[in-house]
Amino acid sequence: MKIVVIGGTGLIGSKLVARLGEHGHEAVAASPNTGVDTLTGKGLAEALAGASVVIDVSNSPSFEDAAVLDFFETSTRNLLAAEAAAGVRHHVALSVVGTDRRPDIGYFRAKIAQERLIKESPIPFSVVHATQFFEFARRIADGAADGDTVRMPSVAFQPIAGDEVAKAVGRVAVGSPLNGSIEIAGPERTQMDDFFRNALETWGDPRKVVTDPHAHYFGAELNEPDLVPVGDATLGEVKYADWLKDNPPT
Repeated sequence: MKIVVIGGTGLIGSKLVARLGEHGHEAVAASPNTGVDTLTGKGLAEALAGASVVIDVSNSPSFEDAAVLDFFETSTRNLLAAEAAAGVRHHVALSVVGTDRRPDIGYFRAKIAQERLIKESPIPFSVVHATQFFEFARRIADGAADGDTVRMPSVAFQPIAGDEVAKAVGRVAVGSPLNGSIEIAGPERTQMDDFFRNALETWGDPRKVVTDPHAHYFGAELNEPDLVPVGDATLGEVKYADWLKDNPPT
């Protein structure tokens, strides 16, 4: 089966392409690096020819509110139109846990717009909502740094390994369309400040984590359940401490 992975050269996309290929599928990595641009439509028709499934794990190059909204609306419209022309039978998108609960957050609002376009399209679909990835923990800590301190709220946090995200998305992609969504998360739920306090210690990072209820995440203050599943969810098996053994901080 031909499966086109939009954003196929990125963190999750590259893992998906490799995993799907190992299972005998014709997995095509589609991204600006391979000549496919969903914002302009360049290369889409050629990439999607003969495809049964399209998986969209692409991301906006800018997280500024207007830019990220424009990216997801424009790229999703172009992608869905190209899929309809190519006869694609299943559209799969990777989204974020909690988008529906915090439409005031610009990035989440953009993902809501993306999902709305997908649901309004006649193409059968599946949406996978994932919690934050282990791979971005260092970037999040650096973004919250204030001199020698890292300011974090004490809200529920349940990150997941990128490999397990790719595994879950790949499993959905080769199955029947859900015409709905599922949530995936890591196996351990903790408080965000505690997670980063332990993480910095494990990394050998001398900065101190300070609990700050007003600390921002994607430009907004968080409430307790914003970043974790509130109902049934598929949980990964890899704990952060075990993941670090194969992915030591650099």
